[in-house]
Amino acid sequence: MIKPLPKLFLIFLVSLTPAVLLGQLRGEIRDASTDEPISFAYVHLEEINRTTTADRDGTFRFQNVPAGTYVISVHRIGYDTYSRQIDYEGADEDPIQIQMQPQNISGDEVTVTGTQDQTGGARLEHASTKIIGEELRRNLGTTLSETLTNQAGFSERSSGPAPGRPVIRGLGDERVLILRDGERTGDVSAQSADHGVSIDPMGAEEIEIARGPAALAYGANAIGGVINVVKNQIPNTVPNQFTGSASLNGKSVNSEASAALDMIVPWNNWAATLDLNGRTGQNFSTPDGSIENSYLRNTHNTAGLSYVGSKGYIGGSFSAYLSDYGIPPDPNGGHPSGVDIEMRKYQADIRGERILDHSFFKTLEARYSFVNYNHVELESNGSLGTEFGKLTTNASVKTNTNGWAIFDGGSMGIWGELQDYAARGARTPDSDLYSAAAYVIQEGDAGDLHYEVGARLEAVQSRPAVERTSSIIGDIENRSFLGLASSASLIYGLTDHLFAGTTVMHSFRAPTLEELYSEGPHLAAYSFEIGNPQLDPERGLGTELFLRYRSGRLNAELAGYRNKFQNYLFPRDTGEQSVSDPALNRFEYNGTEAEFLGFELSADLQLHPRVTVGGNLSYTRADRTVSEEEQDVTGYTEDTRPLPMIPPLKGSVFARYNRGNFIATSRVELADEQTRLAQFETKTNGYTLLNTSLQYRFDQFEMLHTVTLSGKNLLNTTYRNHLSRIKEVFPEPGRSVSLLYRLYF
Repeated sequence: MIKPLPKLFLIFLVSLTPAVLLGQLRGEIRDASTDEPISFAYVHLEEINRTTTADRDGTFRFQNVPAGTYVISVHRIGYDTYSRQIDYEGADEDPIQIQMQPQNISGDEVTVTGTQDQTGGARLEHASTKIIGEELRRNLGTTLSETLTNQAGFSERSSGPAPGRPVIRGLGDERVLILRDGERTGDVSAQSADHGVSIDPMGAEEIEIARGPAALAYGANAIGGVINVVKNQIPNTVPNQFTGSASLNGKSVNSEASAALDMIVPWNNWAATLDLNGRTGQNFSTPDGSIENSYLRNTHNTAGLSYVGSKGYIGGSFSAYLSDYGIPPDPNGGHPSGVDIEMRKYQADIRGERILDHSFFKTLEARYSFVNYNHVELESNGSLGTEFGKLTTNASVKTNTNGWAIFDGGSMGIWGELQDYAARGARTPDSDLYSAAAYVIQEGDAGDLHYEVGARLEAVQSRPAVERTSSIIGDIENRSFLGLASSASLIYGLTDHLFAGTTVMHSFRAPTLEELYSEGPHLAAYSFEIGNPQLDPERGLGTELFLRYRSGRLNAELAGYRNKFQNYLFPRDTGEQSVSDPALNRFEYNGTEAEFLGFELSADLQLHPRVTVGGNLSYTRADRTVSEEEQDVTGYTEDTRPLPMIPPLKGSVFARYNRGNFIATSRVELADEQTRLAQFETKTNGYTLLNTSLQYRFDQFEMLHTVTLSGKNLLNTTYRNHLSRIKEVFPEPGRSVSLLYRLYF
């Protein structure tokens, strides 16, 4: 089913007539105070996921927009995000006039607004969020997880500064899906703390975070959420003129230097994109000295090409991600000089969309992706420790729908994936993973009530290359799993400014190939990993209640959540040494009942037209059930005990001064000590960090220039991240000053 699917795109190509582009949605963006055109604004049509950038004269256009009602979202550094509902008749109309307000207040998150146009924004709000513009540049880090750590409820799992991965509300690994332009990364970052995410945030246009029903379009297991890094590498519209951006960044803490260049070139009905970036850094420094073997070098380059006709578009891209980085030495002496990791990923994507003349189906989109991923872990003497290889092919067909019954619209689709997985350096068998899914997501409004519902049926089959019996993990055999995930979200507008809502999600996650079949040493993770071929699927039930307040001066949100798992899958440290590798502890994959309870609070307040203050606070408490067998073996008498790698109570407060083209921000990060420890975990002390950021923008030679000077851990505090696998040996990086210059042309 998957391999012949690229033929579908030939049908798309033939069906796209080369006629003059019809039905263009056009607009003009101006400063509400001066009426001057605003150039280089990022424009997004939410419902059909179309994006473009305004020209130097503030104009923009979208081709092939079917008639309907849309939310158009516009953001640009220095201005408040603009969101408005529009009714589009499906033919050329007068340009939309957009007046953007200079920025006075800016919180940590920008909420994606929904329907019902009101003065100053939309009346109802969706559950998803975006990190964009000035906020994204201010928090830009070496890794995706570092970029997101200031968001309420976010933490970073790491094994040194290079391979960080986001954790949301204590949930990470397979429970948080990471995407690039809506496609899975195809790497093995969810498998282990030493595996990096194959995305560099340097050239990101925006970072989307989805929870609830919206997450079901991407997986049945994303109870933690979906993080989508948007780079728009396959154009879906042709801009009026050549445009792009260039970035330079330097960081003192590891003598890091990075650069990025992206551009889009229009030619008749064609649009070509080029995205280049590279990064190099030495060992990170701390107040106690250097973190040994923590260097990193990577480059991520992509070229894309699209044809946009009068009935849709078809395009493709090819990318290469090459990364070398170091894992610091094993605290138990397993590899005293550390491990060097070489990561290589090559990815090809094809995407097409057809506008449909149908009363129910609005558009039809097809995607095809192939990823060739290789990950090599080398000991200090150059010998191979462990090698992972994975070939991933996935394909999907999605349609956006018009309203029916009580729903105003939504989407539905089918998806399939094949993973061909191999590992060297252990007795883990080569294996294949087949996945197929069908989903439907719909939403609607009834007065002041906004509702979203979704369901995803997913089937998974795991096939080892050879079925056999292992003396360590038992019978290695084929496994099949079938499950339904569902979610619903309700948001009620109590007033024009106050919203109350709830989200419920039932997740389904089949065991991964690593959880089923791992058997052998994983030196870079300091572990001897033992799978369990008899694992049952993980099923979770998540519930969230929240209150939001939005006004011209105050934005605030309070959320409480509970995630209950029937069969939470994780590698448990047994405390026993491996017989074949005595320096490594045995980590056994098992399933248990588990519960996550927590809350998040975030707010920002405009004290003065130029001064904003705010902050956030988050806490997660997670426990698992202790089986009678484990109680007998360990002598532990309680029925529950804390899960490992759970962040402590943490938060931050900030003050921001905004005058004209200049923004100054000071932020204090705080974390409590973590004393709720899993077996064999060690306590981490609390800490306080001081960070600052200075940003300036200016227009010259018909180009927008932005300069950001940032300082992190300015007091050079010695502190340790509870989610770091190396915290017993090395603290987190010390004082760091970075300079980011970005040019929009």
